[in-house]
Amino acid sequence: MAYWLVKSEPGAWSWDDHVKAKVAEWDGIRNYQADNNMKAMKKGDKAFFYHSIDEKQIVGLLEVVKEHYPDNTDASGRFGMVDFKAIKAMTEPVTLAQVKAEPALQEMALVRQTRLSVMPVTAAEWKTILKMGKTKP
Repeated sequence: MAYWLVKSEPGAWSWDDHVKAKVAEWDGIRNYQADNNMKAMKKGDKAFFYHSIDEKQIVGLLEVVKEHYPDNTDASGRFGMVDFKAIKAMTEPVTLAQVKAEPALQEMALVRQTRLSVMPVTAAEWKTILKMGKTKP
């Protein structure tokens, strides 16, 4: 199993929106590196749901339920999407400031590639963030 982090602007698609939908498409990605990360996702992989813009915090856990397929919002046909199921909210959201302050997370893509919207998370980073957020997997 692999781990990921996906970002969304809460005004466009929030954790609450995803919880209400239960399962939803992760569409609208127009960055090749982010799309390649989604191509690498496998059914059963887990992801953190991150609210970007003003909140800048990890708020929930997702699971990949449908692997990469064409994004129907992309007229060019170049990009794809995956489907995620909402698993649970973080007991305590973990902010970007907390991530940056944690020595064990200094190499995390969230710290090094701040603008990337879909990124890998190592198993050690996953465990550290769950602990910081007082959340059981």
